[in-house]
Amino acid sequence: MNFLYADSLDFVDPRYDFINDESPSDREAYWDDLYPHEILGFAPYDGLLVSRAIVDSRNGTSKYSHPLSMRFRLVGARTFLRFDRPEYKEKPIFGDCGAFSYVNEYVPPYTPEDMVDFYEDGSFTHGLSIDHIIFDFIPDAKRFWEGINGECPESDDRYRRFRLTLDLAEVFITECRKRKVTFEPVGVIQGWSQQSMAYAAETLAKMGYRYLALGGMVPLSPSDIHAALRAVHSVLENYPDVRLHILGFAKADHLDEFAPPGFYPKLASIDTTSPLLRAFKDGRRNYYLPTDDGKLDYFAAIRIPQVNDNNILKRAIKKGIYRTEDLLTLEHDALSMLRAYDNDSSTLEQSLDAVLTYARTLIVEGYTPTPSDDKKLVQLSEMYRRTLQAQPWKRCKCPICRAISIETIIFRGSNRNKRRGIHNLHVFYRHLQNLR
Repeated sequence: MNFLYADSLDFVDPRYDFINDESPSDREAYWDDLYPHEILGFAPYDGLLVSRAIVDSRNGTSKYSHPLSMRFRLVGARTFLRFDRPEYKEKPIFGDCGAFSYVNEYVPPYTPEDMVDFYEDGSFTHGLSIDHIIFDFIPDAKRFWEGINGECPESDDRYRRFRLTLDLAEVFITECRKRKVTFEPVGVIQGWSQQSMAYAAETLAKMGYRYLALGGMVPLSPSDIHAALRAVHSVLENYPDVRLHILGFAKADHLDEFAPPGFYPKLASIDTTSPLLRAFKDGRRNYYLPTDDGKLDYFAAIRIPQVNDNNILKRAIKKGIYRTEDLLTLEHDALSMLRAYDNDSSTLEQSLDAVLTYARTLIVEGYTPTPSDDKKLVQLSEMYRRTLQAQPWKRCKCPICRAISIETIIFRGSNRNKRRGIHNLHVFYRHLQNLR
């Protein structure tokens, strides 16, 4: 099972100054920055996925500037992503529509013909048909129509999205055949139950698709994903050459249930951004580390936000609760004590005390902590103590941790947080490699 990373301009500044927290004045984002496979020196994934919505959306959700979007379509995905070293030449680059970006719209903003143009311009190896996400899932449905309201299924939004996804897939593969495209068409499965997903899978296989992508999986539990996979596998037994991809598989702790060969013979690939996003969106599991028994362990990153960029602290200064110079001193002390601890010139208790003193200004909104504030501080103390005791950044040998040491575990700004995310990608990928 291959792992594709869904990129959205996730690069970092290789010349970033961690002591002064600044990039060089002559830095040009994208041109001077490095993708994960560049800063690590190797790819922590088997391929990449790029969503149309990231490149040039119709509703303002794109992350690319107009010049970058134009360059992407001019030079193609592989060159733009600098994923063109000889060892990467055969690695896949998937493209999809980015259905999350238009989930609340009545119909997708793209046409099949338009998406074929995008995939051809981008020189993708695989292009996904247009889908409309169905988030509901009824794992115990006994009949195909279970979960559809009323006698007229067309009036039910789940059925409408289901039918629209299949209709667009049929137009898409017809257009691909007509143009003799250079990429492999991938049909997207959407449904609200095992039965509806199985029906969609077989319908797409009959259309001629030999690669299918199971959509709507992001919010589902592992047991629901298992149920969907079993149902889809059951109807594809008569199509031995059809392979499966899972869109948005974010279940790192459950890889051992899906990845080993033979568990799901048709499951060829997954994509996710979860390892990188967890670095700065998770409350306590920001840093991955492999365990001796072949699993993953997680540690809380230590939050030391910049005084001048933090809205909570700026409001407290405005109310007169704190003075800017006092907060800057606490911020400096927390950073200095962590770096001293990393160099064995301060104790764990000294470092933890400095970190928690600064953290208190972020948690306690007034002059006196509430019982809830006290509880949060105790929980934070326990999480940070565990991180500092384990020193996971010293146990990791990846290029990120070797280069910047304890800065990897500090939750502070994009260049630290994304580096920690790239470290997570590396650990996640190695974990998957050991399972397959």
